[in-house]
Amino acid sequence: MIHTGTMAALVGTLMTTARLLGAQSFPGVGEVERLDPALASLIAPGAKIEKLADGFDWAEGPAWRKRGGYLLFSDAPRNTIYKWKEGQGISVFLRPAGFTTPNPPGRELGSNGLAFDAHDTLVMADHGNRQIARLNEGQYTKTTLAARHEGKRFNSPNDLAIRSNGDIYFTDPPFGLEGLNNDPAKEIPYSGVYRLKPSGEVTLLTRELAFPNGIAFSPDEKTLYVSNTEANRAVWMAYDVRADGTIAQGRVLFDASALARAGRKGLPDGLRVDTKGNLFAAGPGGILVISPAGKHLGTIITGQPTANCAFGDDGSTLYMAANNSLMRIKLTTKGVGF
Repeated sequence: MIHTGTMAALVGTLMTTARLLGAQSFPGVGEVERLDPALASLIAPGAKIEKLADGFDWAEGPAWRKRGGYLLFSDAPRNTIYKWKEGQGISVFLRPAGFTTPNPPGRELGSNGLAFDAHDTLVMADHGNRQIARLNEGQYTKTTLAARHEGKRFNSPNDLAIRSNGDIYFTDPPFGLEGLNNDPAKEIPYSGVYRLKPSGEVTLLTRELAFPNGIAFSPDEKTLYVSNTEANRAVWMAYDVRADGTIAQGRVLFDASALARAGRKGLPDGLRVDTKGNLFAAGPGGILVISPAGKHLGTIITGQPTANCAFGDDGSTLYMAANNSLMRIKLTTKGVGF
């Protein structure tokens, strides 16, 4: 267990570095690029992107908490998890959210991807501490769930998806290490995708991607999607999930390399899936909407490199972590779990 006595109060402390833009009325930004008529059944014509707050270093890993009705998201460079709630705006939920001792070894000290398990407990890709951890909110402590594979420290766990049986699937690129793949602190010579069982057993699922990042399941949990944050191979992979929870038959679902080469801001990053199986995936241009068959239906163009997204409210609002900003857009579809 990691004791974090210097953590800020979990709620209530107003953020001083991000600008609250209002409780009810928010400025519009960006646009929705429509490439296929099918997008109209997911995002209504005229839907607007709203900017809720800005001033962050790099907003990441949003997760919606149904109990209490609020959004949490990370800012790894500032070692902070922020909370956003309608009518209240931004406050600090947890600081430090990751590394807690002097002389930090990396460039991104805080948490990254966030998720709530079946018990409404916050589980995090504890990027700065190079582990998967569970937050014990009442005691201001964290429990390490996994920090090593075959005796070697993870690189910097980036994002996670919790399966209905409690297994945690997560990605482990080197983005939190100062020297990335050349960092002397790097112990595992590849970037992996792993499964963590509730028993603590860790299994390497694949090491084929240079920079695995976002991760999510299809609604029936028979397909695992993983993004690869690489300019020359800007792809989302789809893997069949076997009965034993391992994966097979990896295939490219969508290749956005041409969009990246064309100068669109961002690379494949975090993603979420709606109840119809469509992917809402951060990538070149903003949030790409990709059908289960791999067709690019359109893009929610944020105007910023975009890191991740999460469904919230009743499941039909998409919250987006885009560079230094938090945004949202109303949908006509709902995310898995709502």
